[in-house]
Amino acid sequence: MATTAEYGIGEFTFPRGWFMVGESADATNKPIPLRYFGRDLIMYRGASGRVVVMDAYCPHMKTHLAKNESSYIVMDGKQVEGDDIRCPYHAWKFGPDGMCNEIPYSPAPIPKAAKIRSYPVQEWGGLILMWHDEEEGEPDFQPHPLPEWEDPKWVNWNVDYLGELNCHPQEIIDNITDKAHLGPIHGSTDMELFESEAKDHVIRQLLAAGHRTLSDEVMTNDTWYTGPGLLLSRMNGYYNSLMMICHTPIEDGQVRAWHGLMVEPPNFPMNEDDKAAVPAFQEGSKMALLQDFDVWANKAPCLSIMQVIGDGPFGKARLWYKQFYNPRKDVKKYQAKSNGHWVTKGTKRDPWVEAAE
Repeated sequence: MATTAEYGIGEFTFPRGWFMVGESADATNKPIPLRYFGRDLIMYRGASGRVVVMDAYCPHMKTHLAKNESSYIVMDGKQVEGDDIRCPYHAWKFGPDGMCNEIPYSPAPIPKAAKIRSYPVQEWGGLILMWHDEEEGEPDFQPHPLPEWEDPKWVNWNVDYLGELNCHPQEIIDNITDKAHLGPIHGSTDMELFESEAKDHVIRQLLAAGHRTLSDEVMTNDTWYTGPGLLLSRMNGYYNSLMMICHTPIEDGQVRAWHGLMVEPPNFPMNEDDKAAVPAFQEGSKMALLQDFDVWANKAPCLSIMQVIGDGPFGKARLWYKQFYNPRKDVKKYQAKSNGHWVTKGTKRDPWVEAAE
Protein backbone atom coordinates (compact mmCIF):
# COMPACT_ATOMS: atom_id res chain seq x y z
CA MET A 1 0.00 0.00 0.00
CA ALA A 2 1.45 3.35 -1.06
CA THR A 3 0.28 6.86 -0.26
CA THR A 4 -0.76 9.80 -2.41
CA ALA A 5 2.52 11.54 -1.57
CA GLU A 6 4.52 8.54 -2.79
CA TYR A 7 2.73 8.64 -6.14
CA GLY A 8 3.38 12.37 -6.37
CA ILE A 9 -0.20 13.10 -7.43
CA GLY A 10 -0.74 16.44 -5.72
CA GLU A 11 -1.08 18.58 -2.62
CA PHE A 12 -4.14 16.86 -1.18
CA THR A 13 -4.29 13.38 0.33
CA PHE A 14 -7.76 12.60 -1.05
CA PRO A 15 -9.35 13.63 -4.36
CA ARG A 16 -12.11 16.14 -5.00
CA GLY A 17 -15.33 14.80 -6.51
CA TRP A 18 -18.52 12.80 -6.07
CA PHE A 19 -18.12 9.46 -4.32
CA MET A 20 -20.47 6.67 -3.31
CA VAL A 21 -20.85 6.24 0.47
CA GLY A 22 -23.85 3.88 0.52
CA GLU A 23 -27.12 2.87 -1.06
CA SER A 24 -30.31 4.89 -0.73
CA ALA A 25 -31.76 2.16 1.50
CA ASP A 26 -28.90 2.65 3.98
CA ALA A 27 -30.07 6.17 4.86
CA THR A 28 -32.85 6.07 7.49
CA ASN A 29 -33.84 8.12 10.54
CA LYS A 30 -31.29 6.14 12.53
CA PRO A 31 -27.83 7.66 11.98
CA ILE A 32 -25.13 5.21 10.94
CA PRO A 33 -21.35 5.55 11.18
CA LEU A 34 -19.20 5.78 8.05
CA ARG A 35 -15.46 5.90 7.49
CA TYR A 36 -14.17 7.60 4.33
CA PHE A 37 -11.37 10.03 3.41
CA GLY A 38 -9.59 9.26 6.67
CA ARG A 39 -12.54 10.70 8.62
CA ASP A 40 -15.31 9.38 10.83
CA LEU A 41 -18.66 10.42 9.35
CA ILE A 42 -22.35 9.80 9.96
CA MET A 43 -25.31 9.50 7.59
CA TYR A 44 -29.06 9.75 8.21
CA ARG A 45 -32.27 10.64 6.38
CA GLY A 46 -34.38 13.49 7.74
CA ALA A 47 -38.17 13.71 7.84
CA SER A 48 -38.22 15.62 4.52
CA GLY A 49 -36.37 12.74 2.84
CA ARG A 50 -33.12 14.68 2.71
CA VAL A 51 -29.98 12.60 3.22
CA VAL A 52 -27.38 14.19 5.48
CA VAL A 53 -23.68 13.28 5.71
CA MET A 54 -21.56 15.11 8.25
CA ASP A 55 -18.51 14.60 10.44
CA ALA A 56 -19.19 12.23 13.31
CA TYR A 57 -18.21 14.17 16.43
CA CYS A 58 -20.13 16.79 18.39
CA PRO A 59 -17.93 19.91 18.89
CA HIS A 60 -19.04 20.18 22.54
CA MET A 61 -17.27 17.11 24.01
CA LYS A 62 -16.45 15.08 20.89
CA THR A 63 -19.26 12.55 21.29
CA HIS A 64 -19.81 10.25 18.31
CA LEU A 65 -23.30 11.02 17.03
CA ALA A 66 -24.03 7.54 15.63
CA LYS A 67 -22.36 5.20 18.10
CA ASN A 68 -24.79 5.13 21.00
CA GLU A 69 -27.64 2.76 21.85
CA SER A 70 -28.18 3.54 25.55
CA SER A 71 -28.96 7.28 25.63
CA TYR A 72 -32.65 7.96 26.23
CA ILE A 73 -32.55 10.35 23.28
CA VAL A 74 -31.71 7.35 21.11
CA MET A 75 -34.00 4.84 22.85
CA ASP A 76 -36.94 7.26 22.73
CA GLY A 77 -36.47 7.79 19.00
CA LYS A 78 -35.77 11.49 19.40
CA GLN A 79 -32.30 11.74 17.96
CA VAL A 80 -33.45 12.82 14.50
CA GLU A 81 -36.06 15.61 14.62
CA GLY A 82 -37.21 16.85 11.23
CA ASP A 83 -33.93 17.10 9.31
CA ASP A 84 -31.93 17.89 12.48
CA ILE A 85 -29.91 15.56 14.70
CA ARG A 86 -29.27 15.63 18.44
CA CYS A 87 -26.10 14.59 20.20
CA PRO A 88 -26.93 11.63 22.47
CA TYR A 89 -24.75 12.99 25.30
CA HIS A 90 -26.06 16.52 26.01
CA ALA A 91 -28.83 16.89 23.37
CA TRP A 92 -27.22 19.69 21.38
CA LYS A 93 -29.14 19.88 18.12
CA PHE A 94 -27.58 20.43 14.70
CA GLY A 95 -29.21 21.26 11.39
CA PRO A 96 -28.36 19.46 8.15
CA ASP A 97 -25.94 22.30 7.41
CA GLY A 98 -24.02 21.30 10.54
CA MET A 99 -24.83 24.46 12.50
CA CYS A 100 -25.95 24.04 16.11
CA ASN A 101 -29.43 25.50 16.47
CA GLU A 102 -30.32 24.49 20.04
CA ILE A 103 -28.57 23.84 23.37
CA PRO A 104 -31.62 22.90 25.46
CA TYR A 105 -30.17 23.57 28.92
CA SER A 106 -28.18 26.77 28.20
CA PRO A 107 -29.62 30.30 28.06
CA ALA A 108 -26.38 31.68 26.61
CA PRO A 109 -25.99 32.41 22.89
CA ILE A 110 -24.86 29.42 20.84
CA PRO A 111 -21.10 29.65 20.18
CA LYS A 112 -20.20 30.36 16.57
CA ALA A 113 -17.81 27.42 16.69
CA ALA A 114 -20.67 25.05 17.54
CA LYS A 115 -20.83 23.51 14.09
CA ILE A 116 -20.04 20.24 12.36
CA ARG A 117 -18.72 19.94 8.83
CA SER A 118 -21.55 18.83 6.55
CA TYR A 119 -21.11 17.61 2.97
CA PRO A 120 -23.13 18.06 -0.24
CA VAL A 121 -25.09 14.88 -0.91
CA GLN A 122 -27.31 13.58 -3.70
CA GLU A 123 -29.08 10.36 -4.61
CA TRP A 124 -28.12 8.95 -8.00
CA GLY A 125 -29.25 5.62 -9.37
CA GLY A 126 -30.20 4.33 -5.94
CA LEU A 127 -26.83 5.36 -4.52
CA ILE A 128 -25.85 7.98 -1.96
CA LEU A 129 -23.14 10.25 -3.38
CA MET A 130 -21.13 12.61 -1.21
CA TRP A 131 -19.06 15.53 -2.52
CA HIS A 132 -15.58 15.55 -1.03
CA ASP A 133 -13.29 18.56 -1.36
CA GLU A 134 -10.35 19.28 0.92
CA GLU A 135 -10.82 22.99 0.12
CA GLU A 136 -14.49 22.64 1.24
CA GLY A 137 -15.83 24.19 -1.97
CA GLU A 138 -19.19 23.55 -3.59
CA PRO A 139 -19.41 20.97 -6.41
CA ASP A 140 -17.98 22.22 -9.70
CA PHE A 141 -19.30 19.30 -11.78
CA GLN A 142 -22.14 16.80 -11.55
CA PRO A 143 -22.40 13.03 -12.06
CA HIS A 144 -23.37 11.85 -15.55
CA PRO A 145 -27.17 11.88 -16.05
CA LEU A 146 -28.98 8.52 -15.67
CA PRO A 147 -32.20 8.70 -17.72
CA GLU A 148 -32.19 4.88 -17.87
CA TRP A 149 -32.94 4.75 -14.13
CA GLU A 150 -36.45 6.12 -14.72
CA ASP A 151 -37.03 4.33 -18.05
CA PRO A 152 -39.34 1.30 -17.59
CA LYS A 153 -37.64 -0.48 -20.51
CA TRP A 154 -34.46 -0.75 -18.43
CA VAL A 155 -33.95 -3.13 -15.50
CA ASN A 156 -32.16 -1.19 -12.77
CA TRP A 157 -29.01 -2.53 -11.21
CA ASN A 158 -28.67 -4.37 -7.96
CA VAL A 159 -25.57 -3.11 -6.16
CA ASP A 160 -22.77 -5.61 -5.62
CA TYR A 161 -20.60 -4.68 -2.65
CA LEU A 162 -17.08 -5.71 -3.62
CA GLY A 163 -15.30 -5.00 -0.36
CA GLU A 164 -12.08 -3.17 0.41
CA LEU A 165 -8.83 -3.02 -1.50
CA ASN A 166 -5.53 -2.13 0.09
CA CYS A 167 -4.34 -0.26 -2.96
CA HIS A 168 -4.30 3.39 -3.91
CA PRO A 169 -7.08 4.47 -6.32
CA GLN A 170 -4.36 5.50 -8.78
CA GLU A 171 -3.94 1.80 -9.58
CA ILE A 172 -7.65 1.54 -10.43
CA ILE A 173 -7.67 4.68 -12.57
CA ASP A 174 -4.76 3.30 -14.64
CA ASN A 175 -7.19 0.69 -16.01
CA ILE A 176 -9.07 3.26 -18.14
CA THR A 177 -6.19 3.53 -20.66
CA ASP A 178 -4.78 0.00 -20.31
CA LYS A 179 -5.22 -1.69 -23.69
CA ALA A 180 -2.70 -4.49 -23.14
CA HIS A 181 -4.42 -6.12 -20.14
CA LEU A 182 -7.67 -6.79 -22.01
CA GLY A 183 -6.52 -10.02 -23.67
CA PRO A 184 -4.67 -11.68 -20.75
CA ILE A 185 -7.18 -10.70 -18.04
CA HIS A 186 -10.55 -10.54 -19.80
CA GLY A 187 -9.91 -12.72 -22.84
CA SER A 188 -10.58 -9.93 -25.31
CA THR A 189 -10.38 -11.21 -28.88
CA ASP A 190 -10.50 -9.71 -32.37
CA MET A 191 -9.90 -6.20 -31.06
CA GLU A 192 -11.13 -3.78 -33.70
CA LEU A 193 -10.19 -0.50 -32.02
CA PHE A 194 -8.99 1.09 -28.79
CA GLU A 195 -9.24 4.84 -28.25
CA SER A 196 -8.82 7.13 -25.26
CA GLU A 197 -10.02 10.68 -24.69
CA ALA A 198 -9.74 13.18 -21.84
CA LYS A 199 -11.90 16.29 -21.71
CA ASP A 200 -11.84 18.35 -18.53
CA HIS A 201 -13.22 16.22 -15.65
CA VAL A 202 -14.14 13.25 -17.89
CA ILE A 203 -11.85 10.54 -19.25
CA ARG A 204 -13.11 7.96 -21.73
CA GLN A 205 -12.19 4.62 -23.28
CA LEU A 206 -13.75 3.36 -26.52
CA LEU A 207 -13.22 -0.35 -27.21
CA ALA A 208 -14.55 -2.80 -29.77
CA ALA A 209 -13.58 -6.43 -29.16
CA GLY A 210 -14.78 -9.85 -28.20
CA HIS A 211 -14.82 -10.63 -24.48
CA ARG A 212 -14.62 -14.22 -23.24
CA THR A 213 -16.10 -13.36 -19.85
CA LEU A 214 -19.12 -11.50 -21.28
CA SER A 215 -19.57 -12.36 -24.96
CA ASP A 216 -17.82 -14.19 -27.78
CA GLU A 217 -19.19 -11.63 -30.21
CA VAL A 218 -17.55 -8.27 -30.78
CA MET A 219 -18.98 -5.66 -28.38
CA THR A 220 -18.55 -1.92 -28.47
CA ASN A 221 -17.86 -0.51 -25.01
CA ASP A 222 -17.96 3.21 -24.25
CA THR A 223 -16.49 3.60 -20.76
CA TRP A 224 -15.88 6.84 -18.89
CA TYR A 225 -15.12 8.37 -15.51
CA THR A 226 -17.04 11.49 -14.52
CA GLY A 227 -14.60 12.72 -11.92
CA PRO A 228 -12.31 10.39 -10.01
CA GLY A 229 -14.78 8.01 -8.36
CA LEU A 230 -17.71 7.23 -10.70
CA LEU A 231 -17.33 5.00 -13.77
CA LEU A 232 -20.03 4.11 -16.30
CA SER A 233 -19.66 1.76 -19.26
CA ARG A 234 -22.22 1.47 -22.02
CA MET A 235 -22.20 -1.89 -23.83
CA ASN A 236 -24.33 -2.30 -26.93
CA GLY A 237 -25.59 -5.63 -28.22
CA TYR A 238 -28.69 -7.83 -28.20
CA TYR A 239 -28.96 -6.84 -24.53
CA ASN A 240 -27.88 -3.22 -24.13
CA SER A 241 -26.37 -2.55 -20.73
CA LEU A 242 -24.90 0.19 -18.57
CA MET A 243 -22.31 -0.80 -15.99
CA MET A 244 -21.50 1.19 -12.85
CA ILE A 245 -18.30 0.94 -10.83
CA CYS A 246 -17.73 3.18 -7.81
CA HIS A 247 -14.63 3.32 -5.67
CA THR A 248 -14.21 5.57 -2.64
CA PRO A 249 -11.09 6.15 -0.52
CA ILE A 250 -11.29 4.97 3.08
CA GLU A 251 -7.74 5.76 4.13
CA ASP A 252 -4.74 6.96 2.14
CA GLY A 253 -4.04 3.89 0.01
CA GLN A 254 -7.26 1.98 0.75
CA VAL A 255 -10.59 2.00 -1.12
CA ARG A 256 -14.08 0.49 -0.93
CA ALA A 257 -15.80 -0.51 -4.20
CA TRP A 258 -19.19 -1.39 -5.68
CA HIS A 259 -20.56 -2.63 -9.01
CA GLY A 260 -23.93 -2.65 -10.74
CA LEU A 261 -25.38 -3.30 -14.19
CA MET A 262 -28.56 -1.95 -15.78
CA VAL A 263 -29.91 -3.96 -18.71
CA GLU A 264 -32.29 -3.11 -21.55
CA PRO A 265 -33.83 -6.41 -22.69
CA PRO A 266 -34.90 -6.65 -26.36
CA ASN A 267 -38.50 -7.31 -25.33
CA PHE A 268 -40.82 -5.04 -23.37
CA PRO A 269 -42.34 -6.36 -21.26
CA MET A 270 -39.67 -9.00 -20.67
CA ASN A 271 -40.25 -12.60 -21.65
CA GLU A 272 -39.01 -15.56 -19.61
CA ASP A 273 -35.69 -15.69 -21.44
CA ASP A 274 -35.09 -12.03 -20.63
CA LYS A 275 -35.88 -12.58 -16.95
CA ALA A 276 -33.22 -15.26 -16.78
CA ALA A 277 -30.70 -13.35 -18.87
CA VAL A 278 -30.71 -10.05 -16.91
CA PRO A 279 -29.23 -11.37 -13.62
CA ALA A 280 -26.80 -13.51 -15.63
CA PHE A 281 -25.56 -10.38 -17.40
CA GLN A 282 -24.98 -8.60 -14.09
CA GLU A 283 -23.14 -11.63 -12.71
CA GLY A 284 -20.96 -11.83 -15.82
CA SER A 285 -20.17 -8.13 -15.57
CA LYS A 286 -19.22 -8.51 -11.91
CA MET A 287 -17.00 -11.50 -12.68
CA ALA A 288 -15.18 -9.48 -15.34
CA LEU A 289 -14.50 -6.71 -12.81
CA LEU A 290 -13.33 -9.23 -10.22
CA GLN A 291 -10.67 -10.32 -12.70
CA ASP A 292 -9.20 -6.84 -12.30
CA PHE A 293 -9.70 -6.95 -8.51
CA ASP A 294 -7.66 -10.13 -8.34
CA VAL A 295 -4.72 -8.12 -9.71
CA TRP A 296 -5.29 -4.90 -7.75
CA ALA A 297 -5.57 -6.78 -4.44
CA ASN A 298 -2.19 -8.46 -4.87
CA LYS A 299 0.05 -6.08 -6.80
CA ALA A 300 2.83 -3.91 -5.45
CA PRO A 301 2.40 -0.14 -5.85
CA CYS A 302 3.37 1.03 -9.32
CA LEU A 303 4.77 4.47 -8.58
CA SER A 304 6.25 4.72 -12.08
CA ILE A 305 5.04 2.67 -15.06
CA MET A 306 7.68 1.01 -17.25
CA GLN A 307 5.66 1.94 -20.31
CA VAL A 308 6.17 0.39 -23.76
CA ILE A 309 4.55 1.03 -27.12
CA GLY A 310 1.09 -0.56 -27.15
CA ASP A 311 0.25 0.03 -23.50
CA GLY A 312 -2.14 2.92 -24.04
CA PRO A 313 -1.69 6.53 -22.80
CA PHE A 314 -1.03 5.85 -19.11
CA GLY A 315 0.82 9.13 -18.70
CA LYS A 316 -2.12 11.22 -19.92
CA ALA A 317 -4.51 9.40 -17.56
CA ARG A 318 -2.22 9.98 -14.59
CA LEU A 319 -1.89 13.63 -15.52
CA TRP A 320 -5.71 13.90 -15.86
CA TYR A 321 -6.11 12.39 -12.38
CA LYS A 322 -3.91 15.06 -10.79
CA GLN A 323 -6.54 17.78 -11.26
CA PHE A 324 -8.55 16.26 -8.40
CA TYR A 325 -5.64 16.27 -5.93
CA ASN A 326 -4.58 19.88 -6.42
CA PRO A 327 -6.14 23.28 -5.65
CA ARG A 328 -8.98 24.43 -7.89
CA LYS A 329 -6.87 27.31 -9.13
CA ASP A 330 -4.64 24.74 -10.88
CA VAL A 331 -7.38 22.57 -12.42
CA LYS A 332 -7.35 24.26 -15.83
CA LYS A 333 -3.59 23.80 -16.00
CA TYR A 334 -3.89 20.03 -15.59
CA GLN A 335 -6.83 19.84 -17.96
CA ALA A 336 -4.95 21.74 -20.66
CA LYS A 337 -2.06 19.28 -20.37
CA SER A 338 -4.21 16.14 -20.37
CA ASN A 339 -7.11 16.97 -22.71
CA GLY A 340 -6.87 15.13 -26.00
CA HIS A 341 -7.74 12.07 -28.07
CA TRP A 342 -5.43 9.08 -28.63
CA VAL A 343 -5.63 5.97 -30.80
CA THR A 344 -3.62 2.99 -29.57
CA LYS A 345 -2.40 0.81 -32.41
CA GLY A 346 -2.28 -2.95 -32.57
CA THR A 347 -5.94 -3.44 -33.53
CA LYS A 348 -7.70 -4.52 -36.73
CA ARG A 349 -8.58 -0.96 -37.66
CA ASP A 350 -5.26 0.49 -36.54
CA PRO A 351 -2.52 -2.13 -37.12
CA TRP A 352 1.14 -1.56 -36.38
CA VAL A 353 1.99 -1.62 -40.08
CA GLU A 354 -0.30 0.15 -42.53
CA ALA A 355 -1.53 -2.01 -45.39
CA ALA A 356 0.29 -1.41 -48.67
CA GLU A 357 -1.70 0.46 -51.26
